[in-house]
Amino acid sequence: MSVTLDDTKRLAIAQKLADMKALQNLLIANEQKLIQACTDQEIRKRLQDFIQDDQKNLGVLDTVMVQYGVKGEPKETTQMLIEQVQKLMEGSELTLYEKVAQHELLKHKQTMSGLLVHKCAQVVGADVMAAIGPLNAVNFDNRAHQEQLKGILEILGTRELTGQEPDQSLWGRVQDAVAALSGVVGSAVTRSDDEMDIRALIRMDHTKVNTLFMQVQGTNDPQKLQEFFGQIYKDLSAHSAAEEQVVYPAVRSYYQDTQELYSEQAEMKQMLEHIKSLNPSSIDNFKANVEQLMRAVQSHVQQEENEMFPKLRDNFSHEQQKRMATEFKSVKSQLQDQMAASKK
Repeated sequence: MSVTLDDTKRLAIAQKLADMKALQNLLIANEQKLIQACTDQEIRKRLQDFIQDDQKNLGVLDTVMVQYGVKGEPKETTQMLIEQVQKLMEGSELTLYEKVAQHELLKHKQTMSGLLVHKCAQVVGADVMAAIGPLNAVNFDNRAHQEQLKGILEILGTRELTGQEPDQSLWGRVQDAVAALSGVVGSAVTRSDDEMDIRALIRMDHTKVNTLFMQVQGTNDPQKLQEFFGQIYKDLSAHSAAEEQVVYPAVRSYYQDTQELYSEQAEMKQMLEHIKSLNPSSIDNFKANVEQLMRAVQSHVQQEENEMFPKLRDNFSHEQQKRMATEFKSVKSQLQDQMAASKK
């Protein structure tokens, strides 16, 4: 059985996420240029806050893309747009007001892209929803930035056109709008770190693969079985390899059953390869083997979360766990690239 099938809808989402990452880097670069061009201290402060949010959100996008597990490249038109905006931001053809207006349009584009990915995930599969969950934080920040940019545009536009100051109650209205947004979205967007800790990252993997198993159980369509198992195969392969390179060596000194985790993953790899050779058209046999794999994975997950996680919590600082998460994510991304390259 081939496990390299990527549903076209999943590839389209991967490309949209790649577009968002490219635009996120452009947003940060724009804000740095706007700060240099602006003398108003209040506006400079807000732009600096934007940069801090956007740098965090760049890390969130990286996490979402790795958790999603399907790689894409930015569209050629996105690259062209980025080059055009870079020239406008670096040149003198536009006033500061006009440059901020261009930036606000990009924020709107980024917001709509994030919302579109969220809506598409609802259609494509529950596993996609599990993977892109952190994108809510990015979507919220971009909407909040849009509201503040409207205020900045009102100030800059009034000054450029009249030489006068706008209504001083402006920032109060802006803050009310941001507060209203926060009330609508709620705690789903609350986060202070640019990187999850390793336990949160691994738990996301566990949630996603469990969702994929549920999707396998819920269908008798051979093509969907192939699609879902293909993603299980890729996700578990990258996840287990990253754990064995990053997590298990670090925790071995504190958790005496680490070798058992290695052994369990070796058995699961054998099961993955066996299922890979099966024909999903033999539905009962195929699903029975996937169910056996699911039970093994669930037992392994229970051991990690109930026994290994406390060892990570008690013996590694929050910063150490964040650094471990960054390394884990990097290794997973490299492995996903290797798997993608091997099927070309």
